Amino acid sequence: MIIVDTALAKREAQGNPIRVGLVGAGFQASGIGLQIMTATPGMRLCAIANRHLDAAVNVFHQTDSEPVVCDTQQKLEAAIAAGRPAVTDDAVALARAEGLDAIIEVTGSLEFAAHVVLAALESGKDVIQMNAELDGTIGPILKAKADAIGVIYSFADGDQPGVEMNLYRFVAGLGVKPVLCGNIKGLHDPYRNPATQESFAKRWGQKPAMVASFADGTKISFEQAIVANGTGMRVAQRGMIGPDFSGGVPGGALVPIEQAMSAFEPYLSPEGPGLVDYVVGAQPGPGVFVLGTIESPRQRHYLDLYKMGKGPYYCFTTPYHLCHFEVPTSVARAVLFRDPVLTPLGGPNVGVIAMAKKTLRNGEVIEELGGFEVYGVAENIEVIRKERLLPIGLALGCQIVGQVEKDTPLTFDDVRIPPGRLIDRLYAEQEAMFAPESLSGVAATFTE
Repeated sequence: MIIVDTALAKREAQGNPIRVGLVGAGFQASGIGLQIMTATPGMRLCAIANRHLDAAVNVFHQTDSEPVVCDTQQKLEAAIAAGRPAVTDDAVALARAEGLDAIIEVTGSLEFAAHVVLAALESGKDVIQMNAELDGTIGPILKAKADAIGVIYSFADGDQPGVEMNLYRFVAGLGVKPVLCGNIKGLHDPYRNPATQESFAKRWGQKPAMVASFADGTKISFEQAIVANGTGMRVAQRGMIGPDFSGGVPGGALVPIEQAMSAFEPYLSPEGPGLVDYVVGAQPGPGVFVLGTIESPRQRHYLDLYKMGKGPYYCFTTPYHLCHFEVPTSVARAVLFRDPVLTPLGGPNVGVIAMAKKTLRNGEVIEELGGFEVYGVAENIEVIRKERLLPIGLALGCQIVGQVEKDTPLTFDDVRIPPGRLIDRLYAEQEAMFAPESLSGVAATFTE
């Protein structure tokens, strides 16, 4: 982002850097911290909140910085004002602390993250997050609250949804109408779990359940849901189309995405709202693509000249997503230009529902995303409301009532929801705002 790097250089020269607080100190958060500290002039990583302080301290140790440990919001604010790096185990105190321009939330949690993000917004801070799970569950209500306060709520660049949105805006800016936003995967198996993914997770220093959520389709369902909510698009069917060109062999020969796009053409409509989807076993992976169309015969002639083909659909790609490397740019776009990378347009268009990964029996508890109990698939919000389907973002911690057969979608009637959770209250508020008629259905579940 050429405009962004120039603006950041100006802030650095003025001695007025963007002041950032980071919530989380795991694999991605550590990389984000390193990027800010070593490669982002005009921005300062002031403080990190994490349950385990050693991990937060180690993020600063990547550049030999020695942070001060703060156990109160007052001490945090004093450290920030003095220009001393700080760590705390109180994420809400960090979210509320004076002296910060923006909070980056990168925990991958749901209930915990809801408290942090809400506190940051209410404290007048811009929030940039890499939490598609939270955004795909209650992003629209968080965006509405951010708008009311006058701050930015945004997903981050670098992860595939943000890269898709950048490409979507580029394509639309050419005068080409985007008809599909797509994600490229190397593997999809809904029955993967922490046991099957343990060795891969260990190799890359990640959590087995998180890695399993990538493989079982939950993660990509959330990613495409938030792209749909940021563009007005829909899914063609429950779970998306997801053509698989891998032959069931992960890491095998890949087909060019231009060849794979024929699988989507029967579902495309130049007049419709557009679709979000994904493909397995295509290149360039792990990139993203946008399919677009244009009416003008003259412009089609130019696109053919520029090796884009004869149409009617044209395939635009970004061949990579660089995750933490690009997150600081997202912060600068929000703080300096009030430009969110990806944020809900309004109410949800697509949600992610819980499907039984095995036969679930009475009393079982749904432990985690990517776990042994459920996987997530994308579904249009009208269907979710009509059938009272259970969003997987609300399913964690719920206890099964009765029995749910394998590969069956869970409904609100299939679970006992833990009392007193913020995420349930915010989901009910979201439904009341964007679908008041559902108060007699889904939203009433949390008010009975």
